[in-house]
Amino acid sequence: MHPSRPLPRKKKRSPLRFTATCAIGLEPLVTEEITAFGGEILQAHAGAVSWSGSLETGYRACLWSRFASRILLELIQFDAPDTDSVYTRAGDVLWDEHFTTNSTFAVHTTLVDAVLNHSQFASLRIKDAIVDQFRKRFGKRPDVNAHQPDIRINLHVRGTDASLSLDLSGESLHRRGYRSGSGEAPLKETLAAALVRLSGWPERVDTEPVLLDPMCGGGTLLIEAALMLSDSPPGLLRKTFGFMGWNKHDPQLWERLVQEALEREGQSIPESWPRFIGYDADPMAVAAARKNVIAAGLRDVVIIKHRQLADLRSPAPRGCLLTNPPYGDRLSEKETVKYLYRYLGRIFYEQFQGWSLGFFTANPDLADAMGITWEQRHRLFNGPIACRLLTGRESRFIERPPTVWTPSPLQNSEPGQDLANRLLKNCASLLPWAQREQITCFRIYDGDIPEFNLAVDLYEEWIHVQEYAPPATIAPEKARERFSLALQVLRTVFDVPRSRIFIKTRQKQKGTQQYQKKPGTGTLHEVREGGARFLLNFTDYLDTGLFLDHRITRARLGVLSRGRTFLNLFAYTGSATVYAALGGATSTTTVDISETYLARAHANLALNGFGGPLHQIVAADCLEWLKHNRERYGVIFLDPPTFANARHRKQTFSVQNDHRTLLHLAMQHLSQNGVLIFSTNFRHFKLNENLLDHYEVVEISDQTLPHDFQRNRRIHRCWEIRHREEKVLQLGKNSHEH
Repeated sequence: MHPSRPLPRKKKRSPLRFTATCAIGLEPLVTEEITAFGGEILQAHAGAVSWSGSLETGYRACLWSRFASRILLELIQFDAPDTDSVYTRAGDVLWDEHFTTNSTFAVHTTLVDAVLNHSQFASLRIKDAIVDQFRKRFGKRPDVNAHQPDIRINLHVRGTDASLSLDLSGESLHRRGYRSGSGEAPLKETLAAALVRLSGWPERVDTEPVLLDPMCGGGTLLIEAALMLSDSPPGLLRKTFGFMGWNKHDPQLWERLVQEALEREGQSIPESWPRFIGYDADPMAVAAARKNVIAAGLRDVVIIKHRQLADLRSPAPRGCLLTNPPYGDRLSEKETVKYLYRYLGRIFYEQFQGWSLGFFTANPDLADAMGITWEQRHRLFNGPIACRLLTGRESRFIERPPTVWTPSPLQNSEPGQDLANRLLKNCASLLPWAQREQITCFRIYDGDIPEFNLAVDLYEEWIHVQEYAPPATIAPEKARERFSLALQVLRTVFDVPRSRIFIKTRQKQKGTQQYQKKPGTGTLHEVREGGARFLLNFTDYLDTGLFLDHRITRARLGVLSRGRTFLNLFAYTGSATVYAALGGATSTTTVDISETYLARAHANLALNGFGGPLHQIVAADCLEWLKHNRERYGVIFLDPPTFANARHRKQTFSVQNDHRTLLHLAMQHLSQNGVLIFSTNFRHFKLNENLLDHYEVVEISDQTLPHDFQRNRRIHRCWEIRHREEKVLQLGKNSHEH
């Protein structure tokens, strides 16, 4: 070579242009990643981050990005006012540089405020352009495979600005390769990783050595946290990427990056792991989560257990509780979610002082029920659902203290002295008893004086008054005068404002009248009983949602249900189910025809930390359900209405006339060593003697009558019913033969 001639310069490669797509809200995290991979950020907008760089930056993004969904290599930019221009410009790309006629391909189009209005037709035009080019140049064409193509092509149009790209990722990057299944509505791995990062826990791991997810589903949050902490590349478990079918794929570069990742992971595994703990109420989700943990190589790191929220306890003095609870997508579920959140707030206050909390929800307004002072609120999307990640540690949960009643006598000249004296006498007996037994809801007066024919119940700080309909011999004006005086006496004796007294008129009801809605506010008030909590409505229905005379019966059911399956028929608001769950029932089934009351049953269970598939709520006519269901239960509670006239049933139900048939049906669902508790409030009820010939029947009315109802011993009657010994033997034989 002539010495004066300069040496030819090696042609410098132009940088490639890439776009990482992601869930809206994750753009800052993706930007941070791309910069670390060596990319030069060009722009970031909702759901996408664009950068320029070498092919290595694109490969690194596929292997290492925890937050991106897809990595797109841009092939061409153009103006797309119509589909003809899409076809023309797609034909300008030399497609044989990227794949062959033996490859399969698919086209996906995204339109954002675009002039084009039909994404599928735009995809079809690109497909036509590709096929026509291959056929014209090579005489044959590649096939389309919409599900598992060798090459994925992406058209993105915003307004008329279009870009045509090659999808290097193939399947979405959230598919890490470890998840086999995670039950309903799984959390995508990319979003789970973002929640871990934004919670701030990885930076606090030394002071918070436990990460706990009490509703872990498939365990995704915990797995992503462990992979993040060990610096494990998210794409390492994946077998395929989109670039592997690409003609310009550089396998040596990819192999070098994989080996580098393996070495880096080996050097980054913690000497001492923090504790990763996950619980879930769904046994199927727990099984799936355990499989996912094993597939992710974290068998000895992440612990998954089946546990209800009611059993949640703090495993250490400090840690981070991070969870993605149910959202309550349907309006009917919102109430349940609200009280699930309230339970979580209470348990965090009681058990997790010193912990931080990360709470991902689509209902940030309902999260106020938790009583947490939120320090940060991150706006994110779970698919199309707008959500918030709320983080905090300081609880301002307010637990209402027990009400201390201090009744006062009337002045000597005030009217209603006889009623006031009776109330004071009852209080002298019942208030010490209630305080001793830690009972906050009880009856203080029940028509003790004929002139004041009403029932008065104390529900914590509220007074519930039921006026019994006066006999025909009492003039309506006189009855109204007496009732008005009674209310005045109550306000004076108990020193309460009108806002804390709720008034009902109880008359002889027919059919479903006792369950029909009255004009009211719909406000629910939380009360406590026997370690349980219940939601009561003092205004909209004749009954509040908690029958006080069944207090002992509920407690009895809780004891009997331990280790057994429980069935609650004519369940009303599910208070007996809550006791059974708290008592240790292995599963519960709650059946009632009223969806309104079953929604309250759902909320009552959530308020006490129970839910999931082991606590089934069934909207059905109990008689019909018993005829078609085939399950057996260890404990059954049967408390039918005195009368019922359901719209769908031609025949009116009467507990006196129909209890024999009802009990025979229910006993077919009782396990061989089980017990059925049958209760009725019908004062003139007579048990059919035929039942005594078939079953062991023991009346327990006296044993289930609470102290505050001793003045009205006819408030209810109650029986325990079991299979006779010979029937038990027959049931066992049938079970063995089956």
